[in-house]
Amino acid sequence: MGKVLAKIFGNKEMRILMLGLDAAGKTTILYKLKLGQSVTTIPTVGFNVETVTYKNVKFNVWDVGGQDKIRPLWRHYYTGTQGLIFVVDCADRDRIDEARQELHRIINDREMKETIILIFANKQDLADAMKPHEIQEKLGLTRIRDRNCFEDLEKQNVAEIGWKNTI
Repeated sequence: MGKVLAKIFGNKEMRILMLGLDAAGKTTILYKLKLGQSVTTIPTVGFNVETVTYKNVKFNVWDVGGQDKIRPLWRHYYTGTQGLIFVVDCADRDRIDEARQELHRIINDREMKETIILIFANKQDLADAMKPHEIQEKLGLTRIRDRNCFEDLEKQNVAEIGWKNTI
């Protein structure tokens, strides 16, 4: 059946941009999706790009470094982006306001108006991690209007990532 659907609909490609503050876990998530296992990572200076295939869709995932000096360059990656995965470190209470500011700066950019948004609340398995309702509140997610926004706030770790079937 999958082969028949692939022949009818063809293979689809989507450009996904993965952003978030430094040390949120973007690169770990990318390689968990790509390889199916955890890998040792170092801080991303610049970007990593990998193609992850799910069913008949090829996701070209751009993981861009989150250090404050790199963030002004994020906008150069917006053009052609169809999906944004914004990764938040649930245990980083000191920088959640900074994450909120960056998220809203991204989604308010005109280049990102039609982009589907997935908020990935990472590191929920850590002791002092914020709960899903806290993340929702602190990021101001309930104030986002007229957007395709999905939250993955229930998961405990990267091993439980599930793709949304709304693509």
